[in-house]
Amino acid sequence: NKFGHEFMLVDTAGMRKKTKVHEDLEFYSVMRSIRAIEHSDVCILMVDAQTGIESQDMAIFNLIQRNRKGCVVVVNKWDLVEDRSEKVQKFFENAIRERVAPFVDFPIIFTSAVTKQRVFKVLETAKEVYLNSKTKISTAKFNEEMLPLIEAYPPPSTKGKYIKIKYCMQLHETRVPSFLFFANLPQYVKEPYKRFLENKIRDKWNFHGVPMNIFIRQK
Repeated sequence: NKFGHEFMLVDTAGMRKKTKVHEDLEFYSVMRSIRAIEHSDVCILMVDAQTGIESQDMAIFNLIQRNRKGCVVVVNKWDLVEDRSEKVQKFFENAIRERVAPFVDFPIIFTSAVTKQRVFKVLETAKEVYLNSKTKISTAKFNEEMLPLIEAYPPPSTKGKYIKIKYCMQLHETRVPSFLFFANLPQYVKEPYKRFLENKIRDKWNFHGVPMNIFIRQK
């Protein structure tokens, strides 16, 4: 019980590359880790400061993304890095976000389990991400903010056909923040424009650390 919140922490076994998984016991620990991700609200992905983000970390991050879970990336063993300046920290952050793009709106915390540096900050941030996932926007406010942006930057025309989005809303009974946009030709709205809509939503409201769904439907 911390920060006025009940946490249930599930410490998963380290997941190694498939070529190194020989024993049945390790196979089952990997399966348990996957199940823990599926049943969680927020996942804390631990990255080793000495090795940076590796292919196995990427695999776990992708698993978190596929399960549409909130995410906090923790760079541990920061006490073992010689140069811990703000510049090096920023370089580390940028390198991680570049590797895992396009989803880059998540917190990164630099910790040391040995010196206890920022350990409680991890829990506090996980709580913030969880609360961000519960953000609800009224339909009136959502249209008021989004429609002028869409009008200024409409979806690109396809085969000479112009796409119009006249109405949008948040779906409130969903586990993952989900947003619905009604268009005359939804089939022509491609992924880059959906990412544009997502980025604009993130600019206006705090969904830091939280994945979201964008749906385009026939109006």
